[in-house]
Amino acid sequence: MSEMTSAAEAAAPHRYTAAMAADIEARWQDFWDAEGTYEAPNPSGVLAGDADVVARPKKFIMDMFPYPSGAGLHVGHPLGYIATDVFARHQRMTGHNVLHTLGFDAFGLPAEQYAVQTGTHPRVSTEANIENMTAQLRRLGLGHDKRRSFATIDPDYYKWTQWIFLQIFNSWYDDKAKKARPIDELVAQFASGERSVPGTRAWSDLSAKERADVLGEYRLAYASEAPVNWCPGLGTVLANEEVTSDGRSERGNFPVFKAKLRQWNMRITAYADRLLDDLDALDWPEAIKLQQRNWIGRSEGARVDFSVDSRPDAKITVFTTRPDTLFGATYMVLAPEHGLIDSILPAEWPEDAKKSWTGGAATPADAVAAYRKQAQTKSDVERQTEHKDKTGVFTGAYALNPVTGSRIPVFVADYVLMGYGTGAIMAVPGQDERDWEFAEAFELPIVRTVQPPEGWEGEAFTGQGTAINSANDEISLNGLDVAEAKSRIIEWLVAKGIGEGTINFRLRDWLFSRQRYWGEPFPIVYDEDGVAHALPESMLPLELPEVDDYSPRTFDPDDADTQPETPLSRNEDWVNVTLDLGDGPKKYRRETNTMPNWAGSCWYELRYLDPDNSAKLVDPAVEQYWMGPREGQPHGGVDLYVGGAEHAVLHLLYARFWSKVLFDLGHISSAEPFHKLYNQGMIQAYVYRDSRGFPVTATDVEERDGKFFFEGEPVKRELGKMGKSLKNAVTPDEICAEYGADTLRLYEMAMGPLDVSRPWDTRAVVGQYRLLQRLWRNIVDESTGEVTVVDTEDADIDADTLRALHKAIDGAGQDLAAMRFNTAIAKITELNNHLTKTAGPLSRSVAERLVLLVAPLAPHIAEELWHKLGHTGSVVHAAFPVADPAYVVDETVTCVVQIKGKVKARLEVSPSISDADLEALALGEDAVVAALGGAGIRKVIVRAPKLVNIVPA
Repeated sequence: MSEMTSAAEAAAPHRYTAAMAADIEARWQDFWDAEGTYEAPNPSGVLAGDADVVARPKKFIMDMFPYPSGAGLHVGHPLGYIATDVFARHQRMTGHNVLHTLGFDAFGLPAEQYAVQTGTHPRVSTEANIENMTAQLRRLGLGHDKRRSFATIDPDYYKWTQWIFLQIFNSWYDDKAKKARPIDELVAQFASGERSVPGTRAWSDLSAKERADVLGEYRLAYASEAPVNWCPGLGTVLANEEVTSDGRSERGNFPVFKAKLRQWNMRITAYADRLLDDLDALDWPEAIKLQQRNWIGRSEGARVDFSVDSRPDAKITVFTTRPDTLFGATYMVLAPEHGLIDSILPAEWPEDAKKSWTGGAATPADAVAAYRKQAQTKSDVERQTEHKDKTGVFTGAYALNPVTGSRIPVFVADYVLMGYGTGAIMAVPGQDERDWEFAEAFELPIVRTVQPPEGWEGEAFTGQGTAINSANDEISLNGLDVAEAKSRIIEWLVAKGIGEGTINFRLRDWLFSRQRYWGEPFPIVYDEDGVAHALPESMLPLELPEVDDYSPRTFDPDDADTQPETPLSRNEDWVNVTLDLGDGPKKYRRETNTMPNWAGSCWYELRYLDPDNSAKLVDPAVEQYWMGPREGQPHGGVDLYVGGAEHAVLHLLYARFWSKVLFDLGHISSAEPFHKLYNQGMIQAYVYRDSRGFPVTATDVEERDGKFFFEGEPVKRELGKMGKSLKNAVTPDEICAEYGADTLRLYEMAMGPLDVSRPWDTRAVVGQYRLLQRLWRNIVDESTGEVTVVDTEDADIDADTLRALHKAIDGAGQDLAAMRFNTAIAKITELNNHLTKTAGPLSRSVAERLVLLVAPLAPHIAEELWHKLGHTGSVVHAAFPVADPAYVVDETVTCVVQIKGKVKARLEVSPSISDADLEALALGEDAVVAALGGAGIRKVIVRAPKLVNIVPA
């Protein structure tokens, strides 16, 4: 320690320093925990509390679930958590009962990978990570109701995740009622004959397995053979987002193949219309709504049946948004996974098959098999890439165009996906660019059915226009516009019994199985006939068993003809069980897949409401209070949900689906989980790379004359993410140690608008540290530690100070309510600077209101000063100050006086001046009189208090 520093500390022993901040912050965090300061009472149940607090307006504020990483937090992670904390504190101070807490989304692949590498049980490493992250977040002074926290790996939590799965499994979607209903009601309809059983047999004549198969076509959770991304090198199925654009695993860079495996699915497609329509009532960013709409992908068109020339009993059904172009369909394409292909393949190539169509194979079966193997290695993204070379192979079969009667060849090509429409298309190269490219590559005819603009020299014309080349003996579309042509052809198709107008969705059912250990076990067992049975609620939770090996079995990375072997399947004692499910003890086999990590985050908002309820998912009165519909929120939901835009689609869509099913079944009153969504930006950091392109430690980089050096060698600087791998991470612990948590909170909120990404600059943190030091000095004597304020009535405070105070109260209050935290801090800083320059000690009433303004943003120093000012209750529950309107408005405003539109004078006038008084004042102004030069006045236009426009005669 230098002599200068020692002398300064001796002269000011009670100065606000990092050491003092650490003491203050730890002391008040302990106090808040001991006093239950942030506990929000429920209207009933275990967490019921103060009736007066419950009677206040409620505010349910949530952050997106954090995953407890072993790397801990860097300063970018808590940006959203600090923001919601500031907002929650302001809402408490403005009279709300605020529910704000935080749990952990703790199932997932990272812990399982760590377990595979080290042999450490995923629970052990995950709980250690949670403990570390909890300590880091606590140091920031976040005001969470700790009674409501949990982790998705807690059996008491995932008991209810399993219970919700069973509600979905035991439900079907009634298209007439437009809602989910219990499966027992569907069974009753089949049994009574109210609803016909598919086929010709009666329900009573079906075996148990046949009944299960029928119900599987209706259940909202069902098992089926589904095309999946199978990665033999990892031994597991991958989600689309885990596959790179070149068809390899993001982790490990192994080949990924398309395979059909029996998987659990959620019939989210049944809710496509409601998921779309209900977006309109949500207070979400329009960009997020658009992404959801595009993902759901609602499109209107027609289904058309094409008969297969050599197979009168077979038909190929396509969905098209442009049925008006049917006359231009010159070939058809099936996705490689389409189930009809094998049944239409002829034994030999037809005589008119062109060489370019066969791929050089001896038979159609050989050609299709080879092409399928090739297509297996491509991801859906790669298959859909624009302008890539079109590949395909002829099946040897022909279909009949229903309007022209022409025989058109049927191809298999990877640019058609089973995940959209029917997995088959009618190819109209004249009106579709991809079809045009394919037609040219395979020497197929091209017929235009829409008139392109005059002088059109392009290839396919995809725009609007009148129909051409579209007539037969029964119908003509020629000369009609697109809408009229669509309507006419659909009527004709319906009359012929070969098509119908329909709506299609891009949305596919949700693949809900993972071949992993660290996830929720399915509460499903199978009997000897393979029929799935739901475990009764009394057997929940079904806990994960111990296993010796956490990794799925891996295979030769290039061997697509392999099947998953899950970690759970190796525990035979757990898999094979004897259970009494109500009809006596029987042998069953458990499901050995686990649920995806999305499952636990689909409903966690409900558990926050009633975390200790072991008898119900949630107390209905509690759910209604916190999340039920109300004015402005017709579907109910969380009042504010804050998180990154990267979860724009999947998590939000899945959570919405679960909420709607639970709502339909009467378990909750809210049909939507999150009413208001706010996406915070990202804290970025500079990445420094050496000549090889590798990141170097950012803190060891020197800047000299605008250039950057690491260990004497030049490095390049770029702005990017913050993270351990980029060697630019700054931990909140570092900043808290050097400046204190309140400084970190202020800096992150002051960096810029919350919804905009911004670069981190450690050197700039000191600015907010100095703000807190000035705040402290304005109230506390640094030599004695005594409060320096004086008891003064507002009437005795100078007008400039009152105006500065009330403008700050008004402006900062509005900004905090609107989450404009950076501008709120600017207004508070302006007030604090004004008070710093004011001679003499502060008035107690001014000091107290200053502390209350700061409290949501820097709660520790505010709590310390609040108590030093003589208060015994926590500043957390003190009322936010209210501005006096008389001091908020400016004393004068500038009025512009114009003659014939040109400014001739500026007057300082009262904001409340009347039109008449302002007109008289303007006309008497010397500069105006001189400018008029005695001319008469035809009209005076007055817009008090800012404008007078004089029109001379």
